[in-house]
Amino acid sequence: MQVEISTDNILIDARLLAALLRLDPTAVHSLLRTQEITSLCERGIGEHEGEYRLSFFYGNRRARLSIDAAGNVIRRSMIDFGQAALPRQLHRTGG
Repeated sequence: MQVEISTDNILIDARLLAALLRLDPTAVHSLLRTQEITSLCERGIGEHEGEYRLSFFYGNRRARLSIDAAGNVIRRSMIDFGQAALPRQLHRTGG
């Protein structure tokens, strides 16, 4: 299981998220608890109905997963701004 969708939750395998954000998988849960990793979930409409876009933010990195209704990863991406701060507009939906 990499991504599992239920009625009120989306569960993501910590190894998948760790790989995208370039982290140790054992650190993911504690970073989520302390809100050092934050997230945003968008539900697709129109031609993307039934899909979700999940964005995760950690420091100067943003990782994104697009998944279908069964939890299959359709697309994945990661932006790392190195020493520069992550621009605020990347924390918005659609950005």
